[in-house]
Amino acid sequence: MRQGVEMLSNVSSLCVPDTAGASIPTWGDGRRGRIGLLGGSFNPGHLWHRAIARRALAALGLDQVWLMVSPGNPLKAGQAMAAFESRMATARTLADGRRIVATDIEARLGSRYTVDTVGLLRRRFPHVHFVWLMGADGLASLPRWKRWRVLVHDLPIAVFPRPGQNAPALNGAAGQVMARWRVPARRACALALLSPPAWAFLAGAQNSISATAIRKRGGFPASTRSTAGQDGQKTGEQS
Repeated sequence: MRQGVEMLSNVSSLCVPDTAGASIPTWGDGRRGRIGLLGGSFNPGHLWHRAIARRALAALGLDQVWLMVSPGNPLKAGQAMAAFESRMATARTLADGRRIVATDIEARLGSRYTVDTVGLLRRRFPHVHFVWLMGADGLASLPRWKRWRVLVHDLPIAVFPRPGQNAPALNGAAGQVMARWRVPARRACALALLSPPAWAFLAGAQNSISATAIRKRGGFPASTRSTAGQDGQKTGEQS
């Protein structure tokens, strides 16, 4: 169970990224590297997403971060949700197309929940070391996600601080279950190479910006239509 954590010694040479290409084919390929998955509605995408992506690249020694825009979110059913292409457009403004890549791959996969999306990605990109990226609010709500315990065993997870959410997340149901697998932040650059379950909380600068606040200020047009994706499915639990 702790074999992944014990791989942490002598890892400094493993933390220099090798930049990969930006193309993300639906059926996968033989690329290699360490890739962070930052999933969410991006309703709209905002500077916190970019800040987390940049920090993940540096702190975790990643080659890329994929901004994975979900067609819809079952945990946000009934909330104002802009059209998928509008949300994709905001994610693209945060990406550089090389190290930070906005992608519609979850819509193309047609998967309904994060655990299914991750399973498909691991099978179709068998040589990639994936890391799930989330804010502390995501960790706090993780027990509401479908088969979240399976997800925790599928790939390493990096958690980033959010104002008012850190203590509830770390002391919550998921945080307590996962406490035994927590990796010290100072060794997080090896996280992508560890055998899950393994996760790290990367304390640091916090940003209170939220998509909800942006919409309330009228900064992004969204309707209260169904959050179903273009193919009629609801996908993902991400925030």
